[in-house]
Amino acid sequence: MAAGQFAKDPAVDRALRHSVRDGMAFSIAAGGGETYFSAYALFFGATAPQVALLTTLPPLLGSLAQILSAWLGNFYARKRLILLGAGAQALTWLPILVLPMWFPAHAVPILLALFTLYHAAANLVAPQWTSMMRDLVSERRRGRYFGYRTKLTTATSFVALAVCGFLLHAFDTAGNTYMGYVVIFLIAYVARSVSVYHLSFLHELPNPTPAPDIHVSHWWGQLTATGAVSFSRYFILMNGAVGIAAPFFTVYMLRDLELTYFQFTVVTGTSVLVQFLTLSTWGRIADVYGNRLILIVSSISLPLVPLLWMVSANVWYLIVVQALTGLFWAGFSLAGGNLLFELVPRSRRAAYVAFHNVGTAAGVFVGAMVGAAAATLLPAQQPFLGAAAHPSNLLGVFAISAVVRAIVAGLLAHHVRDLRKPRRELTPQALVLRVTGFNAMLGLLYDFIGRGTPAPKPPQDGLDLRRPLGDDARDRRP
Repeated sequence: MAAGQFAKDPAVDRALRHSVRDGMAFSIAAGGGETYFSAYALFFGATAPQVALLTTLPPLLGSLAQILSAWLGNFYARKRLILLGAGAQALTWLPILVLPMWFPAHAVPILLALFTLYHAAANLVAPQWTSMMRDLVSERRRGRYFGYRTKLTTATSFVALAVCGFLLHAFDTAGNTYMGYVVIFLIAYVARSVSVYHLSFLHELPNPTPAPDIHVSHWWGQLTATGAVSFSRYFILMNGAVGIAAPFFTVYMLRDLELTYFQFTVVTGTSVLVQFLTLSTWGRIADVYGNRLILIVSSISLPLVPLLWMVSANVWYLIVVQALTGLFWAGFSLAGGNLLFELVPRSRRAAYVAFHNVGTAAGVFVGAMVGAAAATLLPAQQPFLGAAAHPSNLLGVFAISAVVRAIVAGLLAHHVRDLRKPRRELTPQALVLRVTGFNAMLGLLYDFIGRGTPAPKPPQDGLDLRRPLGDDARDRRP
């Protein structure tokens, strides 16, 4: 990274170059360590409902730290809060890797407390880091900079996930699985510590003139007028529907299918890799056809994911399913992030985003508790093709999640708005045809989703995804 690449001001440019390195180091900790939290809990004998609790309650409780962070920002410098939260998160790796082994009879409650501290520290950082980076990166260079940063961090996360998975598999094969977790969590600790070092180079710009405060009723009126409230309602409920099944895929693979850590890493990493490979394409489609179109298409695709897991237990088949999962989630995440930024008025944006994130975490937690309850009540069954190691009651949980996802998408997705007028118009059906080449069964669902909205005009110059996108489509990511 050459000097002056990101900004003319040397101090700002240095801060942005270190921010790229911070992102890569943090991605090692997240991809190589956090990915294996559920597997670590299973290693200490956690049940499926306990795994659901461990993977959803800490993010929910931790998300409340965003509200605390927004309040503390009135009294302390943003950089101080960022370093405090990031340093605390780095230190939590050490008790995570030793305390469950010292007190195995209480491993689950210990992990619950430590995972909560881990997520709380991360959420203490998030609002202040977002605020500082928004000041440091000029609007003209924002898409290019974050596109470059996202490519490197996603690639780093995938490599870390793969390397740590292979290390864990090697130690497990040698009969010393716990030592494998010690090694990969120590790697995560060192990586997050390196991230803290690079965060220390953030440059605090003078505070801009604050926007004039407005009455809460007027602010709420702005949110409803832009469609931000409708979007948040849909996003929270969809994440709740996803949360019904999300915590249990790791349990299903390691406990029921009895996959090795190597197989688990390959299946899990496929989704991350496909997201990395398709983010640019989704971003260019969003530039041309708008984020709402992508959200509708990906929303209808999401119910297919848990249903596909019910078909077969074959590892190669699951790799293909994960590839489709990565494709759908890349589009949904990108469109969701862009719409949140565009629909929320600038006034009190940080506060609204904090409450939006808390609501999302709450939705995931409630969904996971529904899934945990269903897992204890539903009978075990086999996948339709290919027998699992033994029947699993989690397949019924996947089916419930698929149904709820379809209901939420069908009832609420068409209420989502996009304030930015797309450069070209395209129907959801046409986009599906261009991406997949089929729409026989999905056509009716897309028609249901699109009800109540005017039919777009036929595109004058359609985007052919079989060819490279034109130069007019900028690579734009949240």
